[in-house]
Amino acid sequence: MAVIEVNGLHKVFRTKIKEPGLRGSVRALLRPTYSEVVAVKDINFEVETGELLAFIGPNGAGKSTTIKMLTGILNPTAGTAKVLGLVPWEARRQLAFSIGSVFGQKSQLWYHLPALDSFRLLGSIYEIDGKDFAKRLGQVMELFELEDFIKTPVRKLSLGQRMRCEIAASILYRRKVIFLDEPTIGLDVVAKLKIRELIKRLNEEEKTTIFFTSHDAGDIEQLCKRVIVINHGAIILDTSTSYLRHNYLTTKIVNVKFTAPCPGLTLSNVEILKHTEKGVKLRVNTKFNSIENVLSELFAQVDTEDISVEEPAMEVIIRDIYGRPAGEGEQNAAG
Repeated sequence: MAVIEVNGLHKVFRTKIKEPGLRGSVRALLRPTYSEVVAVKDINFEVETGELLAFIGPNGAGKSTTIKMLTGILNPTAGTAKVLGLVPWEARRQLAFSIGSVFGQKSQLWYHLPALDSFRLLGSIYEIDGKDFAKRLGQVMELFELEDFIKTPVRKLSLGQRMRCEIAASILYRRKVIFLDEPTIGLDVVAKLKIRELIKRLNEEEKTTIFFTSHDAGDIEQLCKRVIVINHGAIILDTSTSYLRHNYLTTKIVNVKFTAPCPGLTLSNVEILKHTEKGVKLRVNTKFNSIENVLSELFAQVDTEDISVEEPAMEVIIRDIYGRPAGEGEQNAAG
């Protein structure tokens, strides 16, 4: 059963053009002219109950605008959408009790208060019974491991801790659907892995449908089975993660720091981008060689101090999708 249904959703932002000076101000008042920016172009998709879906694209692609329409914050210019059978911009208050949302750059927590106080305020806002709230708070604290910092003012939390509290706050009232807008943005590697783990547990243990946006390829590979790619407001790919991984996420950059120089390093099916006494930078195409095989070859020849693997930038993925022959990078590609 589809919990999110989107048909021909379209959003245009209009901005009044004003020329400089008094004459420009008068002209803008009497004969206003506008510039139009199409943020979302006639998109169509459905999300089934219990899905964990990634909605990805570069900055400015239309991801956040889509979420704002699906949560009722924005009205579309054209098209229709339903979330849990309700039109979001017509039934925003009613829908608020069944959906949650987290925007990576906008907090729903009170900055100077401990997260626990914010949780209590949100419990009152959503009219959660005292006993039910206490029970649910305990479950959420355990799931998100908040005990060590829940009484710390939000302003003193690390970005990763704050994001854990943000997502926890969005599910204090049991939600059927959660919208997460860039939940891992700005996080370090450790915090990012923790947030991914918590999102996955929320989906598996509470059967929550999760719709999240990201421009991080790692989020896609580690979290979801389905991905929708949007660029310039249009959906250019709606497919399985396995299809995306096999066709578009094949290039990895491996940075290796040596404990001692290794001038005679030899590796098969790998492009060496940079080799110095201190380390090496490699480009690996996982269609022809796995990261595990590359590391095994490395470990057999040199002692390493540090290793990191970089995912391709979302802009590179988008470019690759557009660069494929017609039919290979279109919506609903075979997975």
